[in-house]
Amino acid sequence: GVVANDGVSLSVAPGEIHAVLGENGAGKSTLMKIIYGTVKPDAGEIRVDGQPVVIRNPQEARAHGIAMVFQHFSLFETISVAENVWLGLDKSLSLAEVTRQIREKATEYGLDIQPERPVHTLGVGEMQRVEIIRALLTNPRLLILDEPTSVLTPQAVDKLFVVLRQLAAQGCSILYISHKLHEIRALCSKCTVMRAGKVSGVCDPRQETNASLSRLMIGSEPPELQHHERAVGPVVLAVRDLRLPRSSPYGVDLDGVTLDVHSGEVVGIAGVSGNGQRELLFALSGEDTRAPARAITIDGTAAGRLSPRRRRQLGTYFVPAERLGRGAVPEIGLARNLLLTRGESVGWLGWLRTGALRRQSEEVIERFNVKASGPAAAARSLSGGNLQKYIMGREIGARPRLLIVEQPTWGVDVGAAAQIRAEILALRDAGCAVLVVSEELEELFEICDRLHVMAKGRLSPSLARRDASVERIGEWMSGLWPGSAEDAREGAALAA
Repeated sequence: GVVANDGVSLSVAPGEIHAVLGENGAGKSTLMKIIYGTVKPDAGEIRVDGQPVVIRNPQEARAHGIAMVFQHFSLFETISVAENVWLGLDKSLSLAEVTRQIREKATEYGLDIQPERPVHTLGVGEMQRVEIIRALLTNPRLLILDEPTSVLTPQAVDKLFVVLRQLAAQGCSILYISHKLHEIRALCSKCTVMRAGKVSGVCDPRQETNASLSRLMIGSEPPELQHHERAVGPVVLAVRDLRLPRSSPYGVDLDGVTLDVHSGEVVGIAGVSGNGQRELLFALSGEDTRAPARAITIDGTAAGRLSPRRRRQLGTYFVPAERLGRGAVPEIGLARNLLLTRGESVGWLGWLRTGALRRQSEEVIERFNVKASGPAAAARSLSGGNLQKYIMGREIGARPRLLIVEQPTWGVDVGAAAQIRAEILALRDAGCAVLVVSEELEELFEICDRLHVMAKGRLSPSLARRDASVERIGEWMSGLWPGSAEDAREGAALAA
């Protein structure tokens, strides 16, 4: 129902870091998939080194020196990191050799990866690192990166930029898709802007401002957030000394996590992926029911052993980072995806009121400006940002008492990100308690009233937003907050 690419032309020079910018659904990811051979174009041609080529699949793309890091990860969850990487490499290499190369690349580029670890035990930030390492191991001549920093911390982004500049200096061309305008201005020397499937302009992002790039992309500047200080209400979510052993050999033990979220406030949790956020969110959402009943309470009700359905009955709604597979069923339509968490259109004896369900879906699509052919469109047919807007709209529309959100604006353009953040603040002002887990510090500083940091399965004390800084949060990410075990050890070492 949507023309993804309409007469698009693009050229990339050797050693050039070239940004492709556009709002959600502008056709950026489709264009990259055509170059990488996963989507077949209806017309036009691709030239590599001036010669016309037909790229029918990713294997042929790799033969031309093209590698891609997808926005939606293309990893087999049931096998290890090393086996996933091995699949895309020269078959003459042994698994042991691939494992050694992964360790070398990870050390060289400062990306923390355990090659033997099963992918299903990884958080989204860790999966992002695997995708990047896998692409780097092919020694590409053209590297395509689709939202590579969407779930990386500022420190990890800085390391990645050093890597990309090194690659460009060695002659590797890079196509870089991101909605983070400051990243594009800092990294890229050329920018192609797309709107509604067409190229709407080409510029040098170093000569632009965030405001001018935003106008090129969406035709206007995103509205400024209105974040007012307000008195909070009673505690809605209380976590008390939550201790949970890891459920897999590669997980993280939760070690005495204590947390309060009041009605009418947004509380943020920062931290590097793989430090216990996944385990904490599973315990809070009801996917892991091993916690003592009173370790988690929702509006005073002991919830540690309750199922996700029972927690929703208490007014708790949850947006996971993994959009396809956990947030939405890829193959079914948007309207039926509403039924995963919303029951307003379910009638007597479980009969579906299909008209009401369709109207409900249309309301979410319209309110959040989701680009889709309609309520029947399969979830997998939407761009990543548009699917994120739909899932956020589904949960926000339920008028939750408690909303738990992981990576709320992952892969979402600046206009839509501003809208989602404004909706979160509107929920807060209406008395909802909101817990946001994000690796994007700028986002947390923008919407949160208080912040915690998670490191090695432990949670820091809370910090008022006005007292937080990037430097302070970065230090706490190492586990060094006042009163922590690491702080005590460091103090003892200094005294000695």
